[in-house]
Amino acid sequence: MTVVNEKLKEKIRESLSSVLPITVIVLLLSVTLVPMEIGTLALFLTGAALLIVGMGFFQLGAEMAMTPLGQGVGGRIIKSKRMILIVLVSFLMGVIITIAEPDLQVLANQVASIPNPVLIWTVAVGVGLFLVVAVLRILFHISLSKMLLVFYVLLFVLSFLSPDSFTSVAFDSGGVTTGPMTVPFIMALGVGFSASRSDREGASDSFGLVALCSIGPILMVLLLGIFYNPTDAAYTAAEIISISTTQDVMGQFVSALPQYGKEVLISILPVAGVFLVFQLFTRNFHKRQVLKIVVGFVYTILGLVLFLTGVNVGFAPVGSLLGSGLADSSFKWILIPIGIVIGYYIVKAEPAVQVLNKQVEDLTGGTISRRMMNTALSAGVACAVALAMVRVLTGINIYWILIPGYAIALILSRLVPSVFVGIAFDSGGVASGPMTSTFLLPLAMGACSAVGGNIVTDAFGVVALVAMAPLIAIQIMGLIYAHKAKAVPQPVEALSEDTIVDIEEDFE
Repeated sequence: MTVVNEKLKEKIRESLSSVLPITVIVLLLSVTLVPMEIGTLALFLTGAALLIVGMGFFQLGAEMAMTPLGQGVGGRIIKSKRMILIVLVSFLMGVIITIAEPDLQVLANQVASIPNPVLIWTVAVGVGLFLVVAVLRILFHISLSKMLLVFYVLLFVLSFLSPDSFTSVAFDSGGVTTGPMTVPFIMALGVGFSASRSDREGASDSFGLVALCSIGPILMVLLLGIFYNPTDAAYTAAEIISISTTQDVMGQFVSALPQYGKEVLISILPVAGVFLVFQLFTRNFHKRQVLKIVVGFVYTILGLVLFLTGVNVGFAPVGSLLGSGLADSSFKWILIPIGIVIGYYIVKAEPAVQVLNKQVEDLTGGTISRRMMNTALSAGVACAVALAMVRVLTGINIYWILIPGYAIALILSRLVPSVFVGIAFDSGGVASGPMTSTFLLPLAMGACSAVGGNIVTDAFGVVALVAMAPLIAIQIMGLIYAHKAKAVPQPVEALSEDTIVDIEEDFE
């Protein structure tokens, strides 16, 4: 128990260092460019506190429950060597874990012209189908970069056939659905699958599952858009609640807790059911491991409830207020540099990012460290948010950014070591989580409303751009790594500390 407490303290300290910069930026803006009521600021600060504690509990819970469960399921079904079982279980796991994703509810509420259950099940089936594709890729040693090229060309062809007002929403869906519930489990599943491979490419092939699973929702939502031909994918901006006392502040969070508690419990139940059935049939975990996983589930639930309550009640309204306040000023251009700063730090506060970074560090023996990943992701997302603010201010079509961006990413995928391709495209889905959808999206929407733009075409797409940026940033890191590796004739696992430090310094 002492070890768990120490780990929890460590996770909360990590969360504090991730969230503190964003909190400081908002505070500085509130006393300079965008004055806020004390009540609104109190909401934001309380939300930040809940977010920090929630992230700490979630990360520890995912480490204790989701990771061993995913690895156990992946390893066990691969050992069965029954292709029908592998395909069926992979599809069902993809569907179940996607329905369990809280961010999917946010997306469903944004698309007004399609019933929520239809959209949720369509996206879930998309993830299920592409999880099967990802697993078959691992088993049959298919090149990830070739698969990505084929599927992204298909996506853009379909996007030209779907309504213009729906394109940004569809691409946003790919990032939103690979969130804090989906990523830890799917990545662990990949580790379990690839562990059956004895070749040296096995470890690098454990990456890429999230990348392919991010394509599924985009593809299915585009098809759904064509079929339904929606005319209004409307989004209701976050309301600024009038707060007069500290009791009102607490009232807002207390009243929201049951709603998010119910959402998270509904989300976790299918995954807990998978664990129960898996353990009953396989006896894969001994008693001590079972207890640890159960505690991990409790921590995951508590962490997600606190995180989602803090972000939705405290952060979303402030994001909208900041966007409208900055865009309403005579210095609209300041949105771009402020967007860069916010983008640089906000990705560090995404809970699934830290899960991915730890797994990358573990699987590469520290050669690709968490510090390198954080720096590359922050730089990429900073550029993405800057481009999103340019779109808000100018109204340029998202294709002018997406098509060249994905073209560069796909060209890089042919030039860098394969492990970086999987990590980069996985990072795209991971970087665009709940912080992006509940802070950056309201920020873009508030700014878009203030300048009189079209919210559906100009503000939507910020999640898609955030999801695209790591594809380029991480692969550029891969190019630098490949250059350094040529100078040191050693395998990845044996790179010297000096070489690793050199690579890291190139990102600072």
